[in-house]
Amino acid sequence: MSPTAPTYRPDVYATGAILDPYPHYRRMRELGPVVWLPRQRAHAVVHHAPCKEVLLADDRFRSERGVALNPVANRLSRGTTLNSDDADHERRRRLLASRLTPKALRSMREEVDRRADAVVEAAVSRGEVDGVVEVARALPTSFVPDLIGWPREGREHLLPWAGATFDCLGPANARTLRAAPRTLRMMRFARSVVRRGDVLPGSMGADLLAKVESGEVRREECPALMIDYLAPSLDTTISAIASALWLLATHPDQWQALRADPSLVPNAVNEVVRVESPLRAFSRWVAADTEVAGTPLRRGSRVVVLYASANRDERVWDRPDDVDVTRDASQQLGFGQGVHGCAGQGLARLETQAILRSLLERVDRLELTGPATWGRNNIIHSLDRLPLRLVPVQEAAR
Repeated sequence: MSPTAPTYRPDVYATGAILDPYPHYRRMRELGPVVWLPRQRAHAVVHHAPCKEVLLADDRFRSERGVALNPVANRLSRGTTLNSDDADHERRRRLLASRLTPKALRSMREEVDRRADAVVEAAVSRGEVDGVVEVARALPTSFVPDLIGWPREGREHLLPWAGATFDCLGPANARTLRAAPRTLRMMRFARSVVRRGDVLPGSMGADLLAKVESGEVRREECPALMIDYLAPSLDTTISAIASALWLLATHPDQWQALRADPSLVPNAVNEVVRVESPLRAFSRWVAADTEVAGTPLRRGSRVVVLYASANRDERVWDRPDDVDVTRDASQQLGFGQGVHGCAGQGLARLETQAILRSLLERVDRLELTGPATWGRNNIIHSLDRLPLRLVPVQEAAR
């Protein structure tokens, strides 16, 4: 189809654009609210207001034909909550929603806080750590697989498998092709777990299998549903925690602001997700001829919703590239919006806040001891390495 918006020719899924995306997003926003990406043959929505419009208008912008930018991933993702709409989506989401309600999350808080304290105490005792491996990954990988009910055996593969699942939701580039085998291995593993009934008692997986026995859900639906909640609950949380550590280490004034007023922690999490959005973008299928921000869109075309660009939109926030834990960042779109908003975002917030509160009690300051390294993933924006020194409160007081 012909472009109906200004053209942005650089490949925003190229390695350089993944490692340093924000100059690209800024130039795209300067062109207009919607731009044409010729390499992906799709329109990208880059301003905050039209991004929110697309996310909320699920009658015009559909997920049931997939949210990836390649047809293979969209076919393989059929049957997931992410790739469904209307009553089908509501039914799938409701199957596990009881585990992620505010009331359920409140009941988890004590256990999450206990595990967060253990992670932080171990990290502080070592002094110098990789903030990604020893802090950001440590809490979610200890808690989320238990919640979902994955068996102990094989858990060492879950994190790379989850990352590969997101990588495959980009365009059909080299990263997508390299990630595909790991995604298939994850699906085979999930099928074997469901087939054997090898889930932890009292878990989300156990709930699902009980619903199979009662006739509420088909057994063949269960593997995709378990993966639905694993990948987002791991990667988005790890990204948020790691980005929080990096931003607070590189902006010591913001760390001291949190130490002075720990009640700002929930607000700080919103600001972290705004500044370093865990999800770069998902696409939607245009269900009927329509328009967004004055740009005509044809039925059957693809629209890319660039959350990470929307979250730095100068029309919404002053100094959008600056970090300010006192800023009202509640309008950020980093966890999506509407019926397809991230089901695990409450858990991600709970875990990220728990880590920050535990650090505030024990750590005077966070210091970088080397360069941070960003990961390379089509969809997930997250650090791979973060060398940190955690200076304890007692040591700083000497």
